[in-house]
Parts: sequence; C-alpha cells; structure tokens
Amino acid sequence: MTLWNIQPSPPPGPPEFHPLVWRILLRQGMGSPAAAQAFVDPAAYTPQPPSALPGMDSALELLSSAIRAKKRIAIWGDFDVDGQTATTVLHEALGRVGGNVTYYIPVRARESHGVHLPKLKDLIDTGAELLLTCDTGISANEAVEYANSRGVQVIITDHHDLPEQLPNAAAITNPKLLPADHPLAGLAGVGVAYKLAEGLYDIFHPAEASAEQLLDLAALGLVSDLALLTGDTRQLVQRGIQQLRITERAGLKAIYEFGNIQAANLNEGHIAFNLGPRLNALGRLEDANPAVELLSTRDMARARLLAARLESLNAQRKLLLEQVTSAAEAQLREDPGLLAQPAIVLHHPQWPGGVIGIAASRLVERYNKPAILLTGQPEQGLRGSARSVEGLHITEAIRACADLLTNFGGHPMAAGLGLPAEHLPEFRKRLGREVERQLGTTRPEPERNIDAMLPLAELTLDLAAQLEQLAPFGPGNEHITLATRNLTLLEKQPIGKGREHLRLTVQDSEGHQQTVLWWGGGGQDLPEEGFDLAYSLRASDFRGQKQLTLEFIEARPIQAEQVEISPRKIEIVDLRAENEPLQAIQPYLQDAKTQVWAEGQWKQATRGRARHELEECHTLVVFTSPPSASILREALAAARPRRILLLAAPPAADEPQAFLERLAGLCKFVINKREGKANLAELAAACGQTEGTVRAGILWLEADGSLVVSEDASGNTSLAAAMSPRDESARARWQSTLQYLLSESAAYRVYYGRANPNKVTGQ
Repeated sequence: MTLWNIQPSPPPGPPEFHPLVWRILLRQGMGSPAAAQAFVDPAAYTPQPPSALPGMDSALELLSSAIRAKKRIAIWGDFDVDGQTATTVLHEALGRVGGNVTYYIPVRARESHGVHLPKLKDLIDTGAELLLTCDTGISANEAVEYANSRGVQVIITDHHDLPEQLPNAAAITNPKLLPADHPLAGLAGVGVAYKLAEGLYDIFHPAEASAEQLLDLAALGLVSDLALLTGDTRQLVQRGIQQLRITERAGLKAIYEFGNIQAANLNEGHIAFNLGPRLNALGRLEDANPAVELLSTRDMARARLLAARLESLNAQRKLLLEQVTSAAEAQLREDPGLLAQPAIVLHHPQWPGGVIGIAASRLVERYNKPAILLTGQPEQGLRGSARSVEGLHITEAIRACADLLTNFGGHPMAAGLGLPAEHLPEFRKRLGREVERQLGTTRPEPERNIDAMLPLAELTLDLAAQLEQLAPFGPGNEHITLATRNLTLLEKQPIGKGREHLRLTVQDSEGHQQTVLWWGGGGQDLPEEGFDLAYSLRASDFRGQKQLTLEFIEARPIQAEQVEISPRKIEIVDLRAENEPLQAIQPYLQDAKTQVWAEGQWKQATRGRARHELEECHTLVVFTSPPSASILREALAAARPRRILLLAAPPAADEPQAFLERLAGLCKFVINKREGKANLAELAAACGQTEGTVRAGILWLEADGSLVVSEDASGNTSLAAAMSPRDESARARWQSTLQYLLSESAAYRVYYGRANPNKVTGQ
C-alpha cells in the first residue's frame, strides 16, 4: 500500500497567494514575491535568448548562408509527438524566411529511431545540400560521416543524452551540453527547434510572422515528451497552452472536434491524454510524415480527413494496448517467479512494437518495478522498450548488459533495446543484479505526498482557481494532491465510449457531497464507506458555468480493528475433459440454484445466460471457454458461486473469417430488428469474444464498405447498412488487429482448458 506523507500546514505568505499556493511556490524555490510572480505569470518571466544554447550561433549562421544561397535543406525528424512538432516548427519557420526545404520522418516499424543511411543517401541523391536534424541525431556518427563524404553539411539539434563521442557535425545544439540547473536545460526537441526558429526570425524579420505562432506546437511537443517544466520550458508551455486555446491551425481544430475538446478550457491534461496519444498513434502504428501536413494545412476538409485517420489509429492503439497489458499480466499470473525478479522482463513474439512501451509503463505503475517488454520472433531477434522507476537509470542498467545486446539507447526513465532470443535468460539475470546494485535489495514502500487534508466543504471555486495559477503540471512541477478523510461512496456510474471511466459521488461525515472523475477506473471497486480519498482539484467551464473538477488519484481504506474472517470455501468440479458437455451438466440442472454461463452457439442449447446476465447463485456452470481471464473474473464476481463447474465447450471459432461472418449476421439482426442500436456487451457474448475484438470487427466491416458505424457523445454505438467502396488500408489494418486479438483469445482458451482449476478460478 502506498504511504501517504501528509505535509504540515502551510506558512503564511504574501496576501495575494493562498497559503497552500505559497507552500507550493516555496517548494519550487520561488521564495520571493517577484520570483513567485514570474512562476505563475509567463509575461513576468524573462526567457533566455536562442544564443544561450551551445552551438546555436553556428547553426543559425550555417542556415542563414544556406537560405541566401537557395540551398536545398532537408529536415530529419522523429516519429513521436516531440519529433513531429519539431519537424513542423522547423519546416514552417524555414519556409517563412525563404528556405528551400523538405523533411523526412523515419517509419518506426521499418527504420526505428535515428538517421539511416539508405534514406539519407536518397535525400542527398535527390538534391539535399544541408541536413538539419531535430529530436534526433546526437548519436548519428556514421550518418554524419557519410554526409560529410558527400559534401553535405549537418546541423544537429537534439536533446537526448550525449554519447561518449559526438558526431563530426558542422554544428550541434543540445541542452544536455548545459549545466543541469540552466533555464534551458530541460528543453525537449521541439523546444530546441523553437529557439532555432526564434533565431531565424530575428535574423530575417519575415513580414507577418513571429515565433509566437509556433508556441502551440512547442507546448504540444514539450508536454507529450514529459519535458521538465522548469525555466524556459515551463514558460513555453504556459504561453503555448494560451496559443492552443485560440489556435487557427485547421489540423488542431479537427482533432479538437474528434476529441470533443473545448479549446477555451484546454490544459496540459488535454495534451497528455487527448492530443498527444492521437498523434503518437500515427508514429507508433503507421507513418508519421502526414502529421506535418496535418499540423500545417489550412484546408479544413483535408485536416478533417487526416484527423479521422488519427482517430482510427488511436482506436486501434487502445485495443492493442489493452491486449498487450492483459497478456503481460497473464504471464505474470502464470509464472509468479517473473514478478519476483528485481525487474519485470517479458516477451511475446506477436506484441505490436508500437505499444509495448506504454504497456511497460502500466506495469511500472502497478508493481513499482522497472519493466521491459520485448517482441519479435526468436529467429529474427527481439526488440523492446524499457520503463524505469524513480532512482533507477534504466539505460545505465541496460548498458551493463551491453555485450548481450545488438543495440540500445535512451534516457534515465526510458530506453529501447534489441537482443538475440538466446540471450534473454542471461539478460534477465544480469539486469536484475544491476537493478539491485542501483536500488538496493530492499525496496521501500511507494510514497505519495499529500499537500493538504481538507474537508469537502473547503473545496471551492476560489481555491481551485488559485491552484490553477500553478499549472501546467507535470515533471518538475508535480500535480497538487489533496485528500479528504472518511468518505462514503453514494454512486458509481461508468462513463466514456468504452465505459472505461467512472463518475463517483462521495459524501463526508458532515453530509457534504462531491463528484469525482476516475479516469481509467472502469471495472474497479471502492468500499462503499470508510475510505480516504486522494485527488487533484481543478476548475473547469461546462456550458459557460464554472465548476469544480475532482480527479481520482488513490483511495485507501480506513484502518479499523482487524477481525479474522475465514475465507469462503468454493467447491470446484472440473468437467473440462468431458466429450459430451451437455450430458455432463444434466444432473446439476435439476437444482434451481444452478446457473449456466454459456455464450456463442451454446447459449440457446443450454438455456444459459451471457456474461452480462449473470446473477448471484449457488452453482455456476462455466459451460463455454471464456475469451480472457478478466472476463472470467468478472463473471465469477457477478455470480459469487459456492460451487463452480468448469467445462470448456468452444463458443465459436477463433478464426477471423468465421468470426466476421457471425458478427456480420448479428449486425444485420441489430439493423433490422433493433433500429441499428448496438450493444457491444451483447454482441461480444453472442460471439464469445471480448468487446475489443467485436469493436475491431465492426470497424473492419465498416472499412469493407458493408456498415456505417457512429457513436454519440455517451458512447452508444449505432449501425446502418451500407454499400460503400472498400478502404483497403483501413481494412488491412483492422484485419491485422483482429488476427492478433483472436489469437490472444484462442491462446487463453488453450490455457484455460489445461491449467490447474484453482489457478484458473483464482482460488
């Protein structure tokens, strides 16, 4: 359980600051009113000039000469949001000052990070005379040497950790060359690009152009890359968020439409959880080069078309992420020894490389351990992503195993790596030793700082507005965490398109009530009474009216006197090997307290119930093999049986063609008999699959041209028949997703049919 460190009451400060706000300012080192004012008001902060970055003057001189000589400048970017926005900033700025400019972003699945010789050769062969990198290049020694040999100068702008030997580039500007406490030291790639754009505008003074028009892109990239929100980085994000609220970029407006984002209320949370993931999905699953067009175009119709592509890819990313996370959790349950290691290291040959880093982050958050997830077929070598915990330099830990690896690189908190499959056991062992060397063998309990314990009555719009002055929150300026004791849960309502979030209504002992949003809390439970709640407090604007928004962080039960209670014993009858499952269950069906859970083709034959129809009962017959461990757990929680009969009848085929044929028939029934109102839970039960698989199947049918799918603001899905042209690209993408999801369900059914019955049921 996380330890709560409750901070003492704040000292009095200047009258213009609430005591709690003043304490946070003191924590940030803003001990004088002038420093505090510069922290909360970007207009009161004095930013550093571009020349304060090492190598910037040389970079500007080279670029200025190239622009005046009409040389062809090629920008080489990166596929994450930081790289996308940095590429757009430089492309837009160079174009404004008369540069002859093109750009290229590597395709993740084909090339990965860095500057690659085959494409660099193509760029030079087609006329590139100067190469300008952004958010990459600091380790591109070989590529720089090749460019030099072709007479092409290279300017590197990057922010990643410095290698032992810097490339022999014409100019290098990287904030890592500065002291750690310098105001520019925390810049990410787009921050360096923005400073370069500032310098160009200062030199060329373009009409009707200023670097301020690029601030929205700077904020988008800096927040998405988790840049340290101190010094100039914080001020750029503050000003950039103001710009994002009034942006004229058609691409951002289109993303706002798809994401139901109210521009006037936009904050760093919308960047981190709405805008950034959509753009990241493009780089993770496809080709990020169209992101530059999306962020630059003035054509709203084109912007909507590109944003729709992002929306589709983001939906795919979410599905894949859930599947990878579930599969990783299943490996840990099946082999607890993997979780007992100092670092979690897991492999699956079919995990999509674009989402394993995010899934690793989820494991870190849950288990408070560094995590590395690897994908790839053994004969082709494994590649993966690592995420760390506070106090562990994960890249240095991986470096200690360098002789086992084909490549690696990264930051203290994240890294990428590749290795031969036969080295995995030794890598897991040696990495564990290095983690223990850095962190020690005894890990302290995770801790959470609580800035103030407040009763619900003290949560006011005025307090929220004053706390809002401290935004944007993130690395270097952590969210303010408040807590309230002894709450009772009055209501829990699922919200969101996939019902993945919760809206809670809580009440304290004085009868005061508040609404709390629990993002990602779908399927989670809280005690109905007697818990303490940690949360963040923000002011929002809903339909023109200011209101409080409490966002769930953590709940903990109130420590009461412990009473020893004997666990409820559950009898398990294992009938999974029965060849005639219908006959096998007949003796048990005479009891009215018996309930049959059957799905797919068996539901009618057994007169059974689907997963969403289960009620509390004495005996539960699990007739069909569940598609996942989480669905089985949810069914057992709904039925709370004292006896479980395990059978393993296949509910339906797990092959894509058979699944799609059955789903198409069910969709036709929904359209003809239910006015197109689709219930994904019912469809999933009828197919014997997960809701994610059904959603992917419906989107395949839409790409195939036979369906039109729409969702309202509440997440309700409607279907209509169509005879539209096929979208071959989307069809292939959803086909690939379906094959992966169905293979995961098939793999779980095999495990379910063979594993120890107590292990399967969690007894």
